Amino acid sequence: MEKIRNYVQLTEKFGTGGQPSAEQFPIIAENGYRHVINLGMPDHADSLSNEGELVSALGMNYIHIPVPFDMPTREHVRLFCKILYQVEKDKVFIHCIMNYRVSAFMYHYLSKIDNRDEASSRSSIFEIWKMEPAWAELMSWSITDIGL
Repeated sequence: MEKIRNYVQLTEKFGTGGQPSAEQFPIIAENGYRHVINLGMPDHADSLSNEGELVSALGMNYIHIPVPFDMPTREHVRLFCKILYQVEKDKVFIHCIMNYRVSAFMYHYLSKIDNRDEASSRSSIFEIWKMEPAWAELMSWSITDIGL
């Protein structure tokens, strides 16, 4: 798992990372993940056009919420949180291209839905990510702003 770009085991149930290669999805399945959530855009050069097929063939569920990197919305975060709440009892691997989108979305889920404190809601990815203004704004959204 550590070979997946920017991999972080955020909690016991939630693993996050950048775009896995086709060869890494069997490793994700072998590690007990039952669901894969992809926040990356399908037209990115690093995305896999057959990712849903790869994941499904390994017996995992695949959920794709394409989030434009320059324009994340409250609706994206709300949908993500609602979906993650439905599957949170299982191990879930969540990725985008670099693990930036995922880290921001997971911050909202862990702090607002799972009621974790600030420190345990923040991924180590925040230490390396130079956040653009759209993402700094997203990080400031309240539970009311998101509509949860």
